[in-house]
Amino acid sequence: MRSIDLSAASWRKSSYSNQDGGACVEVCDDLDAVVPVRDSKVPHGPVLVFPAGGWSSFVAAVRSGRLSD
Repeated sequence: MRSIDLSAASWRKSSYSNQDGGACVEVCDDLDAVVPVRDSKVPHGPVLVFPAGGWSSFVAAVRSGRLSD
């Protein structure tokens, strides 16, 4: 597995994150081929890295309501 240097990454909180401090997901849009995702409450913790195409498909499914409760 290839290592990705995220030390200078710009993270943004997902608009779907809970505003009262729970369920906070942050994503990094700085990379072309992959999208790193982390828990904002653990900024130095583990990061999940998804292929950009897969992440785009996931976001589209969330926006369309296909993944609703």
